[in-house]
Amino acid sequence: MQPLYDRESVAFMWQELDAVGVRPLTTADAVEKALSEEKGTTLVVVNSVCGCAAGGARPAIGLALQNKKIPDRLYTVFAGVDREATEKARGYMTGIQPSSPSAALFKDGKLVHMVNRHDIEGTPFGVIVQNLIDAFNANCEGSGPSVDTEVVKKTFNLPENVLKLVAS
Repeated sequence: MQPLYDRESVAFMWQELDAVGVRPLTTADAVEKALSEEKGTTLVVVNSVCGCAAGGARPAIGLALQNKKIPDRLYTVFAGVDREATEKARGYMTGIQPSSPSAALFKDGKLVHMVNRHDIEGTPFGVIVQNLIDAFNANCEGSGPSVDTEVVKKTFNLPENVLKLVAS
């Protein structure tokens, strides 16, 4: 499958997630290998070009990964760029309509929480962050944060008052 978007023009969207510890999966084989792990928790972010939702999704994920409990493994696929990888990842999201951007949380190989585009678009930033944090607290044992708070602040150009959303 040919990409719908130029890989170079969307590189910064990958780099934002990579900066907060979310690793890209660019092939169907890489997705299968990553999601075949059935112990622990895995977050899969379906990254997207859509500015109205993806522009809020990436910083919300970065901020939620400042939580004390986070998934054991953090991955992303890019809809419209690595189409086979995205299709393979969506195959693990059984019963869920394809949605970009989105975030799927798996526990012991089973989908336990999904944040779809309709949960992101038009939703206050703090609500998106809290949705993810609630899912992490209910399902994850991994220790957070994924990276230093200053990295999140700089990567997403977040003001101090927004960083307090995860202060506890």
